[in-house]
Amino acid sequence: MSATSIVLVHAHALFREGLRHHISSEPEFRIAGEASNGQQAIQLVDYTDPDLVLMEVDLPGVNGLEVSRAIKRTHPHVSILLFSSEMDGQQVVKAIRAGVAAYLPRNIEWPRLLTVLHEVRRGDYPINEMVLALPDVAAQVLSAFRQMVIDEDTQSIFSPLSPRELEVLELVAAGRTNKEIALNLDISNQTVKNHVSSILRKLAVNDRTQAVVYAMRRGWIKVQLPGDV
Repeated sequence: MSATSIVLVHAHALFREGLRHHISSEPEFRIAGEASNGQQAIQLVDYTDPDLVLMEVDLPGVNGLEVSRAIKRTHPHVSILLFSSEMDGQQVVKAIRAGVAAYLPRNIEWPRLLTVLHEVRRGDYPINEMVLALPDVAAQVLSAFRQMVIDEDTQSIFSPLSPRELEVLELVAAGRTNKEIALNLDISNQTVKNHVSSILRKLAVNDRTQAVVYAMRRGWIKVQLPGDV
């Protein structure tokens, strides 16, 4: 696998310098460019077409969530990791809707961030793990998803997904990694990836989070999170 290209987006040069120092020491990753605000970030992603974007939520002008939406519209394959000073449930819901892969505390330590980078590089969505680990956030996220189900027209309940694909998608929605799904269903990791690719193709969505939201809105899958009775 070639080195994963990363764009760094943060208003403070010192913060970017720290990230650049750590990331540049890892041969699996390379810095494709840096930006200090949202508009620069959008232009830089258009120019460099990176694999990952590491970005602060509280950017001057256009904030990180709005930038994430703009990037995912034109570059759906780009994975976005957001840093925030607040692990707020409503913000997490907005991040999930924007297709963000990970939503991280600003004071995250480098070993944990490196682990998240590798997870996202493999195609996983650590944002799901974070939701499961924080019951208060999980409750807000689940409540928001349920409201989306109520608001959505759910007349058509036919699912184009196979029973096995629905099993995989339910486990994705529960925050399981590809490896955990493979162990749970007693299938190979590659088979899990094949199922996920098929799900995205059938639902005409860009990423796993969008597939989960799509299926939940239509009542094809149900997800229990901590504190949900």
